[in-house]
Amino acid sequence: MAAEITARKSRDSKPIWFVRKGELEAAGLESATLSWAKANGFEGQAGRVLTVPGVNGEIAGALFGLGKDENRLAAGKLATALPEGAWHIAGAVNEPDLTALSFLLGGYKFTRYTKKDKTSINLTLPEGADKADVKRLAKAVALARDLINTPTNDMGPVALEAAVRDVADEHKASVNVVKGDALLKKNFPMIHAVGRAGSEEPRLIDLEWGKKNAPKVTLVGKGVCFDTGGLDIKPASSMLLMKKDMGGAANVLALAQLIMDAKLPVRLRLLIPAVENSIAANAFRPSDVLTSRKGLTVEIGNTDAEGRLVLADALALADEEEPEILIDMATLTGAARVALGPDLPPFYSNDDAFAWDVAASATAVADPVWRMPLWTPYEAKLSSRVADMNNVTTDGFAGSITAALFLQRFVTKTKTWAHFDIFGWNPVEKAHSPIGGEAQAIRALYRLLKERYPAS
Repeated sequence: MAAEITARKSRDSKPIWFVRKGELEAAGLESATLSWAKANGFEGQAGRVLTVPGVNGEIAGALFGLGKDENRLAAGKLATALPEGAWHIAGAVNEPDLTALSFLLGGYKFTRYTKKDKTSINLTLPEGADKADVKRLAKAVALARDLINTPTNDMGPVALEAAVRDVADEHKASVNVVKGDALLKKNFPMIHAVGRAGSEEPRLIDLEWGKKNAPKVTLVGKGVCFDTGGLDIKPASSMLLMKKDMGGAANVLALAQLIMDAKLPVRLRLLIPAVENSIAANAFRPSDVLTSRKGLTVEIGNTDAEGRLVLADALALADEEEPEILIDMATLTGAARVALGPDLPPFYSNDDAFAWDVAASATAVADPVWRMPLWTPYEAKLSSRVADMNNVTTDGFAGSITAALFLQRFVTKTKTWAHFDIFGWNPVEKAHSPIGGEAQAIRALYRLLKERYPAS
């Protein structure tokens, strides 16, 4: 079912009354509607939709329950619970942009391999909402979800590059790709090592957009299109979701699309190391020592900690330009999920003021994140007897923190850097999101960048 928003209310549009639990009597309903609600046990329960009959048996409107503790993205439920047709919200809403956006996000469906549902629900844009920005955000989230949901047979490094080129073409951005053995010639040895066993050549995808003299904002995303774990192979159950291991790349591409579509006055650079961590005779091995782009040597303690290796080469390249802001996103560690669960991505930053801004923006747009510490004493856990560092620790503690500390070793010039250890997946259905690939933190980061670099 397609969810759409329009600026003007149509003649046949039906009203939706939002009701907080326990406040049915105060909702300003007509007596017949109030009696219908009571007869059907409607008390404003969170997410409940109750259609209201008209005089001739047709649908005259609907009641929507907000619950006691209002979910700011609750309106996403309307996209799947309302009957087909045109609808409008009766009265004003507190956060019109979030209400409209959540409705569009709730109507998302991944239909690449199934028949498309031709029915549609149309919602009149709530008063005060920014239609252009709402649609821009919904489009970006859908892009991230689509890319993550697509299985690797149709979303390997070649297809991921094509997706970047599609976005670049839409916004007249330039794309340069270094792939295969050229990665060695151009000094991206760890990207090459991780991806060389894959059936498609590993590559570094490099998108640039904006005026050269504008403030530099660089985004880096982990593009491991499938992760077997390499020679330290994962059990079968752990591979079931590994098509999502390019979720970092999907999210930064969606964020880049937001930046370009809004024409923010920045010099944008997007770097995606796109690989498949596969098993073959030429796969990199445990105990191998790799020399990174930055010159640091890395002992491989586990081939299943490959994401930080490809990110390290890309971050080293990004850091050479000393951008004003450098952000990387990656589905990097299971430890992050153990600590904070799937819905609350941890982030790390070397800039306290920037971290506060991230947190404030996340709260403002209901796109939750949680700052974690770059705890320097844990760096010792990454020590190696034969190289500058190991790619894993031996005790299993603080996995997300030590992964962030590993990456920080490759960012030495940039003043403001942040690393987001996202899950990129929604394991249970929510009002604004079905089960499947998910965009995380990009709405918060877009708001922050829009405030810091307002479009003229």
